[in-house]
Amino acid sequence: MLEGWEWLIIGVVAIVIIMWGPAKIPEFARAFGRAKGEFSKAQKEFENAATSTFNAPASTTIPAATISPTQSIKTKDEILLETAHNLGISTVGKTRDQLADEISLKVKTLGLA
Repeated sequence: MLEGWEWLIIGVVAIVIIMWGPAKIPEFARAFGRAKGEFSKAQKEFENAATSTFNAPASTTIPAATISPTQSIKTKDEILLETAHNLGISTVGKTRDQLADEISLKVKTLGLA
């Protein structure tokens, strides 16, 4: 005896035959087969990419930035002061915001931005 989903398939096939005629069924089947093949291909590519990313050796990761013992790490304030001095801006008695504003103005007037 046929179950519910089997009747549904038979009904869809009957509607297709009535609407487009029996000559169109092979075209629909080919289109469906191509679509299924493309979907399977994309699914396999995705699975391969996910697997290769997950199982990637540690050597392919991006190396962390290293600082040699002779280099020092500069703070934001030190970089701000150095930039101000390089642009010829006096830093005496000025806040960070004032220095940043003056650096921005100087860069704009010099056409560096």
